[in-house]
Amino acid sequence: MAVWAGQTGLALQQPTPPLRLTAFAVSMGTVATGATQRFDMTIDRWSTDAERDKLLSTFLERGPEKLLDAVQDAKPVGRVLMPATVGWDLRFARLHPLPEGGSQIILLTDRPVNFREARNQPRTMDYPFTLIEIRLKADGTGEGKASVATKITYNKKTKAVELENYSSEPVRLTTVKIEKR
Repeated sequence: MAVWAGQTGLALQQPTPPLRLTAFAVSMGTVATGATQRFDMTIDRWSTDAERDKLLSTFLERGPEKLLDAVQDAKPVGRVLMPATVGWDLRFARLHPLPEGGSQIILLTDRPVNFREARNQPRTMDYPFTLIEIRLKADGTGEGKASVATKITYNKKTKAVELENYSSEPVRLTTVKIEKR
């Protein structure tokens, strides 16, 4: 899955920020398979080409550790909220028109880390990114995938940043829809 390397200079079409999306997150992993919860995302603005280029060059030239620093330093573009959480800032959001109509939305941010995880330093600490891909139809409904502990790589063939193991699909986003304001 292309994340944020391609499609420069496209005239982005609707939907336009501010944009509020709701979905149901369904765990597809080995822990709590089938568990669902509401998942709300607010996008206040789309990331600029310059912001995308800065993140991409940091990743390619300095690696994922420095990319994490750059993502954390990026100006928030929106917010994610789940029940019983205070939520967290989105640091990157892009909209790409799909050839068959509709839109692909790519969201990237650093992953919230709780105290226990920070103290124990399990392997999940090696996967500091949350990546969300949403595909909306022209009517504002759709589906998506979210990878909450994501390792990203660069595919030289396609010249795109990708999830290392996108097929594992840890979280599926169902009944995604744009909320009316």
